[in-house]
Amino acid sequence: MGRDLDKERFTEAEYARFADRIHEQLGVLRELLDTPGFGQGPTTIGAELELFLVDEEGRPLPRNSQVREALGDPRVVLELGRFNIEVNLTPTPLAGRPFETLSGEVQETIARVDAAVADGGAVPIGILPTLDTEDFTRGAMSDQNRYRAMSRGVRRLRLEPFLVKIEDLELSVEDVILESANTSWQVHVRTPPERFARMFNAAQLAIGPVLAACGNSPFFLGRSLWEETRIALMEEAADDRDVQRLERRDGRVTFGSDWVYEGAHELFERYVKDYDPILPDLTEDARPHEVPELRLHQGTIWQWNRPVYDPADGGHLRIEMRALPAGPSCADMAANTAFLLGLTLSQAERDLTGYQFAQAYQNFYRAAMHGLDAKLAWPGREGEFDAAELVLSLLPEAREGLLGAGVTPGDADRALGVIAQRTRTRRTGSVWQREALERFGGDRGRLVRRYRELALTGSPVHLWK
Repeated sequence: MGRDLDKERFTEAEYARFADRIHEQLGVLRELLDTPGFGQGPTTIGAELELFLVDEEGRPLPRNSQVREALGDPRVVLELGRFNIEVNLTPTPLAGRPFETLSGEVQETIARVDAAVADGGAVPIGILPTLDTEDFTRGAMSDQNRYRAMSRGVRRLRLEPFLVKIEDLELSVEDVILESANTSWQVHVRTPPERFARMFNAAQLAIGPVLAACGNSPFFLGRSLWEETRIALMEEAADDRDVQRLERRDGRVTFGSDWVYEGAHELFERYVKDYDPILPDLTEDARPHEVPELRLHQGTIWQWNRPVYDPADGGHLRIEMRALPAGPSCADMAANTAFLLGLTLSQAERDLTGYQFAQAYQNFYRAAMHGLDAKLAWPGREGEFDAAELVLSLLPEAREGLLGAGVTPGDADRALGVIAQRTRTRRTGSVWQREALERFGGDRGRLVRRYRELALTGSPVHLWK
């Protein structure tokens, strides 16, 4: 999804050829994944940071193409909305001091993007509080064929308007532009095929308590909604299911509906079987192992944890963890990454397929709704727990997972210490935003300006005044 397309309109014949190719390429990928030695190598991590661009009043600023041009940085790409931009961070080995490295690059890139915004700046936040309905016109979409084609492809499948219902908020929109209201901190971890099922299932379990400690999206269109409103908004703003597809269990943005039992191929096969193509861009000169159509199709199903096949350097698998919000600061994002990866690594040591998937599913949405006040379950423990209590009890397991992967004790302790202090003080980004908005008398622009000022310091949110 990182590259632009040559055109934005496709024929029904191209949709049919594309569908044939992704079915053919499933077999190619299955053979690759079964090849002895495929995807072996040191564990590396990477991340994508999505940012809002704002003007001096804290309102969304639709100038991403100008900012990218001013930066001239290959790490920076356009996002769906003209007021969004994305930075692709440099992959780094998990062993050593990865969170110190990650935090440093995040701080450097946020500062660079912020400085490149004339008469404004950049804000790492899940949902920008100053967004209003007039910000979501078709003219707000970035000037790229791939986004116009994606919009056409989804509307080809869903003839009805998109219906967004979150608490007392109800919206009916004709396009996917509402996706641009959300910005994320997306973490990648390289995973060998034989470990994929356990790692993926562990990520599905881990994200519940991790998300409870990471809320940073409490507002949308002037309403106070979930601790992570972004989760509900993303799922409803891109749901291609209409009256003809009601039998499909999962939307295009989804947590999923079952464990993985064998390997990554299960998910790729599910994506091909269950989801119609929306971007049928055909590649004529690719080598077989590149499976370009299958990879493009996979990039249009936004499961909160999803598999990624990368053909570079002989090919490898990654798990992309998409549920974390952007922000509040570089220290917070490094800490969130450490907690999620450490807990995933520790839980991958057990076979989770005997545990009820519904419990992990329920944890995820309860955490998104209620944050540290959620009631969560955990394998091997009776009953339900306050999320804050569960988070603190799981930090030692996350630490063990990180140390077992070669992370230095100092780096692990520094990052997980941020989670511990944030949880003990109950000072997530969402809590800070709610308190600040009340203090500022409901002035959303003032809230954003103060948030940006503090985010640029790099200090974790539990220390913000």
